[in-house]
Amino acid sequence: MRNLHISGFELAATLFVGLVVGLGMALFGWPQTPASSAAQAASVARGEIQFTLCHTGGGINCVVDGDTIWMQGVKIRIADIDTAETHPSRCAAEADLGERATRRLQALLNAGPIKLEPIERDEDRYGRKLRIVVRNGVSLGDILVDEGLARRYRGGPREGWC
Repeated sequence: MRNLHISGFELAATLFVGLVVGLGMALFGWPQTPASSAAQAASVARGEIQFTLCHTGGGINCVVDGDTIWMQGVKIRIADIDTAETHPSRCAAEADLGERATRRLQALLNAGPIKLEPIERDEDRYGRKLRIVVRNGVSLGDILVDEGLARRYRGGPREGWC
């Protein structure tokens, strides 16, 4: 039988990797299996999934900003609106409006079942899926526009918020 020697660095690295994997499983539901993804899709359709906030990085069901979400591990750009930037914002007014749009989108997503409707283009240049988010036939983007928290997005150059 051989003696097994593990250095302090190797032990610390192993513990760190275990901690990261454990946190990933707890916070993001890693790993996702097809069965769990299908179950999550059904839960979203029934309004049982709660969206958290996730300003950076990936996520399962969370709001990045007023027009971008992660749902079931897929980044989605809400196709029918444009909202103020939050990271980075270009002025205090944009930061405030962007934060209000983000929080309102989170509340709308958590208020009941949603459906994602595709548009002609599947993805934007950043690899985000382009979808319209709908509840009971009403676009959540339309609600944000009506409340003054978003603009209709029709392509082309974006207007500033400052």
